[in-house]
Amino acid sequence: MKNKSKKWWFWVLAVLLFPFLCLYGIYRLVINYRTTGRKVWLVGVVPLALVSLFGFVVYAGAFSGPNSDNKTETAISSYSSSSSSSSISTSTKPAKSVSKSSSTSPSNSKVAKKVVASSSVASTTDILNKLNEYTNAKSAGPTGNYYWENGSARLSGLDAIKAGEYNFNADDKGRSGVARAVLTYSQYEDSKGSRQGQPLDPPAWPSSNPKIAITFSLTERTYHGYLYNRSHSIADSLLGEGSYTSKYNFTTGTRSQNVGANQNGGMRYAEELAENFWKANPNTSSTIDYQTTPVYNANETIPRGSIVDIKSSDNTLNIEVIVINSAEGLEIDYASGTPISSTTQPVQSEAPKVSSSQAVEQAPVVTEPSSQTVANDNSYTTEGGWSIAAPGMVFVSESNKYYSSVTNPSNYQYMSQAEASNIAQPAQRGNRYARP
Repeated sequence: MKNKSKKWWFWVLAVLLFPFLCLYGIYRLVINYRTTGRKVWLVGVVPLALVSLFGFVVYAGAFSGPNSDNKTETAISSYSSSSSSSSISTSTKPAKSVSKSSSTSPSNSKVAKKVVASSSVASTTDILNKLNEYTNAKSAGPTGNYYWENGSARLSGLDAIKAGEYNFNADDKGRSGVARAVLTYSQYEDSKGSRQGQPLDPPAWPSSNPKIAITFSLTERTYHGYLYNRSHSIADSLLGEGSYTSKYNFTTGTRSQNVGANQNGGMRYAEELAENFWKANPNTSSTIDYQTTPVYNANETIPRGSIVDIKSSDNTLNIEVIVINSAEGLEIDYASGTPISSTTQPVQSEAPKVSSSQAVEQAPVVTEPSSQTVANDNSYTTEGGWSIAAPGMVFVSESNKYYSSVTNPSNYQYMSQAEASNIAQPAQRGNRYARP
């Protein structure tokens, strides 16, 4: 009778143990050589050694794969500054990429995690300290336009958000926290034209929103109007109606924090980076990961600034922008939102100007616009819920369009049409919030 074939497990064991059998073969050949002294026994050592080495290489490849746990949770707390400290917790994950990342060994992964955690602590602490420095100095920052760039985007928490989706969060003190969205071109296209909603009061919106004057050193122009805007974390121009679905998408921001010194700074600078990407890539299927993190000092209710991280899925746009929430010449109480004092000096320009301190005295401190008319010849009037600009005056929006009548003038700059024509275009159509 023929011998029965070996069972399957016999061959599995034979394959698994083959490198060890080769080692044993090398051992026997060496013993035979030492016993007989005949070199012919050494001929088989080299091929057996190569086969054994190959087997162990296969073993190593099978048991050492890519490290699936590539997420790093980094806790950052106890920030210290010259005035006080704050506590912020962030979650840092690898940014999305079109191609898959290469595998790393466990030891290399641990080293990478340590590097990420260390750089995050140093960078974020420096941002907080700088924001405290600039806001305490009533400064517009290094660019003079209420922002500065800070390398590549550092995104977190966006893996679970699909294209076109967004979420807004409160922090552990009930203040507006991180706002995240995966933006699409269609959202940008749908938001073109008029404002898509009515701004909401952010948490701790000040009870008083005074009219002030801010003289910008960058442009040598003076802004006359309300100090605070209900500042979007993710803008109307990018998210459309979705940007009005939560009060946590709004913070109390100075007018200069919102649009800078020249209408293209502050938060507007970051927004235009995303808008310019869409303009350069019409109808693209690419998306933009957009994340805004308000930065507070300790228990203050008004943020000292915001960190805006922007990254396109094709990686051609990848930047972090830091926005400063201050106003040149105005000292602000960030715990209550109350402006404490004004120290702006007069600046020479084409037309005669008064000092900011004089302008503040002339501009009455008021709450949100009422039916009363401001006592000067260029003041707007109100009728049926609409604020109507005086002859030769207009309301300029964040999107650099100007209107003759609006429902909420605190969201606009009020200026002469001649001045507005230098920075904005006349609106071609109106909506329920503004009319050309």
